Amino acid sequence: MNTVKLSPHRIPIIIMVLIILLAACAPASSGMLAEQRASAPMAQEDSFAMGEAVSIEVADNLFSIESNSRDPERIVIKDADLTIVVESPPDILERIIHMAEEMGGYVVSANLYQSRLDNGQEVPRGSITIRVPAERLNDAINQIESTSDREPLSKNISSQDVTREYTDLQSRVRNLEEAETQLREIMSSAHKTEDVLAVYNQLVQVREQIEIIKGQIQYYEQSAALSAISVDLLADEAVQPLTIGGWQPIGVAKDAIQTLINALKFIATGLIWIALFILPVVFLLALIFLLPIIQIIKTMRKRRRARQEESNQESGS
Repeated sequence: MNTVKLSPHRIPIIIMVLIILLAACAPASSGMLAEQRASAPMAQEDSFAMGEAVSIEVADNLFSIESNSRDPERIVIKDADLTIVVESPPDILERIIHMAEEMGGYVVSANLYQSRLDNGQEVPRGSITIRVPAERLNDAINQIESTSDREPLSKNISSQDVTREYTDLQSRVRNLEEAETQLREIMSSAHKTEDVLAVYNQLVQVREQIEIIKGQIQYYEQSAALSAISVDLLADEAVQPLTIGGWQPIGVAKDAIQTLINALKFIATGLIWIALFILPVVFLLALIFLLPIIQIIKTMRKRRRARQEESNQESGS
């Protein structure tokens, strides 16, 4: 990069050019960061579209844009949420913490408290959020599910591709760092106090934007490297059916409903067999056997009538 000697009367013009460039860059960056901060820590999935990295160079007091298309590694954030039923939430909470540490992850938060059931009984309940290496996400989920002898009450695995946002942030950092270099050169060449202060203020703003965007880049990198798993632990007593003096009305109602369903299934199955099997078979048998029998009976009746008529004629003569 060429070093440019600047005369004092040209400094304000160059500062204005840098301000315009930074103003075009900053709103989009700050708007995107505000939107991402307003969302939950685990951002929602977005489609991937490649951007272009842009670098600005100063040569002979002219700004030139150089675009370099790249194909970076995809940045994908994977997270999971589980709700499982266990015999002892405190024990399982400790097992999950130990598992996360063994996998090279860590515990984000862990809570253990008492919840009251409808019958007044208090049972323990726990919740925990951990982060484990993304490549071991499925292994961690399997180990958590193995702590229960039931299927999870709920299970959700989300995946978000943030490659586009990540690439855009890297491009903005490069642009801002290039602007920072130019501002430092301008400040070193400035002579008037007001020019130095103006450049210094712009330099502070650029540095602040660089730090914010680098923080967002670091968040994406860490989130892609370590997947978050949130687990809600319910005690087995919390999902047991209601019991009144040893009688379980919910169980009786379920049995009655199941018996009704079985009866309706039996009736529906019988009607289907009658309509699709028995009736066609009866109709086919009628065509094969019943019609010839009817025809034979009709023929025999005709002959009998003919004989009766002949006998009546003979007796009359």
